[in-house]
Amino acid sequence: MDSPTPRPAESPAETLGSSDRTRATGESAARNPWWDNTRFVSAALIVVLHTMGSIMDRYGALHAFHVAAWAFRVPAFVVLAGVFSSAGPLGPRHLRTLLRSIVLPALLFSVLFSVESYALGSPFTLHITQLPWTLWFLMSLFFWRLLLPLVAQLRHPLAVTTAVALAVGYVEEFGLQFSASRTLVYMPLFYFGWRLGQGMFSKWFESRWSLPVAAAGVVAAGLAAWRWHRDIQGTWLSMRHAYKADTALGMEGAWLVRLAVLASAATLVLCLLRLMPKRRLPLVSALGAGGFTVYLLHPLVILPLREKGLIERADTKPELIALLLGGVLLTALLASAPVRRLAQPLTRPPVGWLLAPDPASPVTPVQPRALPLSKQALGEDFRVTP
Repeated sequence: MDSPTPRPAESPAETLGSSDRTRATGESAARNPWWDNTRFVSAALIVVLHTMGSIMDRYGALHAFHVAAWAFRVPAFVVLAGVFSSAGPLGPRHLRTLLRSIVLPALLFSVLFSVESYALGSPFTLHITQLPWTLWFLMSLFFWRLLLPLVAQLRHPLAVTTAVALAVGYVEEFGLQFSASRTLVYMPLFYFGWRLGQGMFSKWFESRWSLPVAAAGVVAAGLAAWRWHRDIQGTWLSMRHAYKADTALGMEGAWLVRLAVLASAATLVLCLLRLMPKRRLPLVSALGAGGFTVYLLHPLVILPLREKGLIERADTKPELIALLLGGVLLTALLASAPVRRLAQPLTRPPVGWLLAPDPASPVTPVQPRALPLSKQALGEDFRVTP
């Protein structure tokens, strides 16, 4: 593997991009195309599956694709967010970054979603504790970032967070409010991503033998999804609610199903990262820098198409292929530099009117355990002290 040269972890300023121009265009020599390529693939899969989600149950191939690609969508985003996170103390500037880059965009897009839903005929609902559609990820990301410094102090962090993820399924109170269930269930993957950024599995990414193993893992996931996709319950993958007695194991063994799902997700994300080209790819690498904008904007585009029944009308093979290609093209459009530049006031709103003057004290960057997974400038993606 052609490993990028290790470098110290970024300060918050470096993590968020060195300038407005870098954030808007993704033109930065420091960017690592490996991560951008992965972000674009994951973002495209998310958009495609959201585009076709309302008709997926009608077609076996689409449903199998949904199950096979699940780990390469949300779990991949969670792991990547962990890779670019810091377990250092949350100083004033770190907290300002969280407010500016996660909390405010989440609230702003929640309002936009409510306004659009109202314009499409739904009652106006202001979402505060339960953010709509994809915005749960930002709420969870905020809590993951707050929890990571604490989790990193545990003697066995991965075991503890996994135990919590499995146990929370038996507690009805942990559900959609404040994205509580998903935050705790996905926390092991977030921590796993942070450990990858610290050097774990370095040999996996460097060894030649791991490449065919990763390819075999992806193929096996596809074959398993094709064979058993109708047997895999959506509740197993959504992580939104408490367990249901929907398996032969009953409630007593429901935690085993969740453990298998989380383990499969971590394994498949490792396979995806190993297979992802580490060189700069034409168009893909540049568009990958806009993953955050794609994640925020695409529901606002898809919602009216879905509510007006335009997606439901697709029932021929050419129409389904057109929908799939449309999802990819929508991803490319939303990730393009002009759209990111136009959307920047929404994805990164000005906050000078809200926050106290920026503390003068610099933030000491956390030194990673040197590894090929060197942390590069993220531009607009995963806005934490990632």
